[in-house]
Amino acid sequence: MSSQMPSQATPQRLMQIVWSFAQPLALQAAIENRVFDVLDAGPKTIEEVSQATGASVRGLAAVMNLLVGIQFLAKTPDGRYALTPESSAFLVSTKPGYYGGFVRQIVSGLIPHFLQLPEIVRTGKPVENHVGSSEAPEFFEELVVNILPVAYAGARAVAEALGVSRAVQPVPVLDIGAGSGVWGIALAQASPQVRVTAVDFPGVLAVTRKVAQQFGVADQFTCAGGDIFKDDLGSGYAVATLGHILHMAGPDANRSLLKRIFSALAPGGTLVIGEFIVNEDRTGPVEPLAFAINMLIHTENGNAYTLGEIRAWLQEAGFVNIRTLAAPAPSPLVLADKPGK
Repeated sequence: MSSQMPSQATPQRLMQIVWSFAQPLALQAAIENRVFDVLDAGPKTIEEVSQATGASVRGLAAVMNLLVGIQFLAKTPDGRYALTPESSAFLVSTKPGYYGGFVRQIVSGLIPHFLQLPEIVRTGKPVENHVGSSEAPEFFEELVVNILPVAYAGARAVAEALGVSRAVQPVPVLDIGAGSGVWGIALAQASPQVRVTAVDFPGVLAVTRKVAQQFGVADQFTCAGGDIFKDDLGSGYAVATLGHILHMAGPDANRSLLKRIFSALAPGGTLVIGEFIVNEDRTGPVEPLAFAINMLIHTENGNAYTLGEIRAWLQEAGFVNIRTLAAPAPSPLVLADKPGK
């Protein structure tokens, strides 16, 4: 075997990937030390940030320089540090689009589990089942608030696409695995005709009520504690939302859930699905493929699915007019209708 490496190959991309683990950790360190909050008032030197935060100049310099390199901070011509449009919108704790809690939960809560991936790959068993374990409600109570900004813009797009604002009669909505209530909240904001039934773990629904109150639509919500994969979902709904739920379960459980949602919808009703969708040959996009590993680590049977798989399940359940909606979301949203009368 030749000892010569192919001339066209270099280790540079491998090195970039190996060191990329430092990026989310640097983001978390900056969040925890209030770097983005302090810079929201305007550009500052390292020394000024140190004085405002109490963090060391040496530590701040290392982290903030990396954040400049990955464009979450910028440097002014006189060497001061400033926010970028992304960090201003998503990393300042007082802003409505704040992602800091999400970054913190991923870095602190999930990365340690990813370090066990070699053994998980060998056994095929999760390190911790976030769907079925006794700790699941507590985990989701924190998660749903942290991921609210991820889903809110897409949920607003759904309300617009369905023409909810033009409703002249009551619009009953079933928010399945409601979490923060973000899908139902966006629909309720679009029209006072919307009435949302939110279904989730009882502990999570306490968060749902609180967030709905913060958004001023609590009087349009009814909360129903239960297991969305087993309990009765009711009937007669004009809209059902399933926001990032399918990835937590295997194909058989998802087929069963979609059939039960079909029964819960009124004729002509619409199901809205938000998901991390991989392409048909599972070669991209990278984020959903990485999320599939997250499901390997944290669920018994969860996965990231293709549009073809989701479409087949919907067709099997009886849905028609299956389509996608481009939205500011991790993947296009999937909409499907129950045939009308």
